[in-house]
Formats: sequence, C-alpha cells, structure tokens
Amino acid sequence: MRDRDNETSDDVDNGVLASTEGLETTGIGIIDGGVAQVEVTLPVLNDVDEFDDEDVDDAAPIETLEADAASEGADDAAAEAVDEPDEPMVDAADDVVDADIVVDATPSSSIVTAQTRREAHAGAVDKHALERVRATRVDEDPLQSRRLDQLGADRETADLLTADRLIDTTRVAPSEPDGTWQRLVYTASGKRIHLGDSKRARARKELDRRIAAPLAGGAKFVPVLSRKGGVGKTSVTTLLGMALADAREDRVVAVDANPDRGTLAERIGRTGGKTVRDLVRMRAEVKGFNDLSSIVARDETRLDVLASDADPHLSEAFSDRDYHDVASVAAHYYSVVLTDTGTGIVHSVMDATLELADQLVVVAGRSIDEARLASETLTWLETNGYADQVRGAIVVLNTSRPGASLVKPAELEAHFRSRVRAVVSMPYDTHIATGGAVSFRELDPATRHAARELAAIVVEGLRTPVAGH
Repeated sequence: MRDRDNETSDDVDNGVLASTEGLETTGIGIIDGGVAQVEVTLPVLNDVDEFDDEDVDDAAPIETLEADAASEGADDAAAEAVDEPDEPMVDAADDVVDADIVVDATPSSSIVTAQTRREAHAGAVDKHALERVRATRVDEDPLQSRRLDQLGADRETADLLTADRLIDTTRVAPSEPDGTWQRLVYTASGKRIHLGDSKRARARKELDRRIAAPLAGGAKFVPVLSRKGGVGKTSVTTLLGMALADAREDRVVAVDANPDRGTLAERIGRTGGKTVRDLVRMRAEVKGFNDLSSIVARDETRLDVLASDADPHLSEAFSDRDYHDVASVAAHYYSVVLTDTGTGIVHSVMDATLELADQLVVVAGRSIDEARLASETLTWLETNGYADQVRGAIVVLNTSRPGASLVKPAELEAHFRSRVRAVVSMPYDTHIATGGAVSFRELDPATRHAARELAAIVVEGLRTPVAGH
C-alpha cells in the first residue's frame, strides 16, 4: 500500500486513476475522496419550464469528467452503476415529459416514447368519462336560512343575510289576499280585513313551494324515456322543463339527445341556431355562463334548451362520449338537466343517460300497445341494473289524441302504481296538439296544473337520492 503523504503530483492527477488495470471492477465507488466516473447520455428537455432554475446551485460550476475505459470490465462496472428504473416516472399531477429516455451501452434499457404515454392517457380519459361528469357535480349545501342559535360565534358567511333574519315583519303590511272574494273584502274594508288567501290560491302556492325546494349535491339529471314515438315524450319534456323553470330560482336546461332529429327546440319557438354538436366542439371555450348562453335557446319561463342536429345523419353520430362532454358542461351551470331521449333503448347515448340518471320519467300513451311498451321498458330497466331507479320512477300517462278512450284510465294507473313511485295523468291540450311552439301561459289550466304537479313530484324524488347516486 502506497503512502499518500509521500505521493507527488506525478502520482495523482486530481484523484483520477491513470490506469484501471488490476482493479476489482465490481466494487467501484467513491474511495478516499476519489471519483468513480461513468458516461451517461441525459434526455433532452423539450419544454424549458420543466427545468427549474432554482434547483441549480450557482456556486457549483459544471464540469465534464472523463475517464478512459481501459478494459471491458470497467465498462461493465459503469453499466451496473447506472440506476435504471423499470417504469418512467410520472409526477402526481400526471404531467408527461415529451422526451425519450435512452441509457447508452445498456441493451436492456426500456425506451418509452411520448406517443405511448399519450395513448395510455387517452385510454384513461375514455375509461373515466362518467367519473369526470360526476366529479363536476360537487356536493354542496343549498343556500338557505339558518336559525340565529345555529350561527357561528366567530364568523358568518353571506348566505346568513336572509330576509327572515333581517326584515322586521311587524312593520311590513300584509300582502293583498289571493282570491276574488278575499280581495274584494280587503279592498272594501280599507285594507283592514284580511281573510287570507283562497283555498285554491293556498294550494297553488304550496305547489310552488314544492317545486322550488332546494336541491343539494350539484346538478341533477332527469331523462324522459319512451320506446314508442308519438306518445308525447317531447311535449312532456317541454312541459316539465317549463314548470320547473317557472317556479325555481336556479337554472334548468333541457337537452335534446334524440338521434332522429329531435324537435325539442321547436317546442319553445326560440331556436338559437346552435346544437349539441356545437357545444361538443366549443366546450373548451366555455369559460362562463355567457359563453354557454350563446349556444342554448331560452323561453319565457327561463327554460334553456339545447337543440339536436337538424341533419339526422349528423345526429346519429352523437355518441355516449359526446353526451358526457355535454353533461359535464351542463353540470357546471345548471341545477336540473332534463334529457329528451330517443326511442332506441339500447342506443349508446341512452346508456350514458341512464348512467347519470337521478330520476326517471317514463311516458306512456293510453292505448293498449303504448301501455304495454311502457311496462316492458320498466322490465328492461329492472333486468339491466336499474331496478332502484324504476322503483323511484314516474310514469306519465299522456293523452295525445282528443276524445274519450275505451281503455279504462283507472286500470292503467293501478298497473303502473304497482311498479313505480308515482303516476301523473297529462290531459289533452289543443295548444300542444298543434305541434308548434308551446306557451306555458296559454295552456289549459288543467294541463298547466298537471305539469306543475309532475315538476313537484320530480323535485321530491331528487331530494331523496337513488342508491348509488
């Protein structure tokens, strides 16, 4: 063993051995301050942002160290000194470095291309399309008043500044009673005798209260189904949407997902020229509700409608992934999302619609074959994993033709009540039968009341979530 104190400058050249002959290469490492060196080709960073300048020590100069490999054993040792990972490292944010990683002189090194990583990432997006939509539906409590004894002692939020807390009701004059006789007495007495609202007015306000009840847990999806055309599925979707939008303070949208050129937008008479296809193309550009309002059409009740493609060949290409894209945007800006589905129960869009459904509405006609198809639809849903949704569903018995039917309405209602949560009868209305635009104010009172009753039952079902949603 040589004495380091007696070594001269000829014996040592900055700690680099002049020759590797006779050395045991399997244990190369840092010995007595020396440096074992290997040659590694580093990956080229395509994005300047991926190199953090703060990680560089400005006080330490970068030097290139080279050692001649005098034997094949030294090369083998250098290869063993390289820590070769089995898989490319990806950070927690799923950021992908677009660079190929190559380790020289290592035949077993894995080469991971950027294209492979992008394909794997795209597959993950396809697999979790449904989860992406549901992640948009953030659970949150509805804005509602709280009792004073429930207020936090440290800090209050803006939703606590409610009318029932701040307004002194003893100083507010009672509103004019609702009802012909009640209003007459109130006026004749110089506003001193207040008999209260009439029985009909109280029932109407109670129905408004049921429809306007707050919904927690983000956007709710309500598909309207029918396996037979001509039974009034689009009309029922229109009436339900108008009744909800007219009474609620939040936003309601109806999406026309009919693959055979749906006519939902024509029922409100205010088409904006844009369709679900435009929303799919422009979804990345939607940064706020103003961007979305240029795509949807709105009627007098504040119901927004997203039309289907007028060309049936284009609308047939509307897929389940497209519906998920539309649903994820709608979930950001609407509390209730109605979907006017097609008649094909096994269509891919129908699958996506049912996966997101919080409440099912099945439309049935009053003939024997129409009623049987509706009942068979319930059976299909029960046998394909939607039994819970069927038990909480609503069947609408729609009268689409004038005149009395020979089918006993009580027997139809009894059959469907044995299978679903509620049954609503929708009367015949000449205003709807024309096939033109529907004005909620011009409907027959009985039709308007049935639509509002349907809306109230839907909201009550949405306030009691179905298992798994």
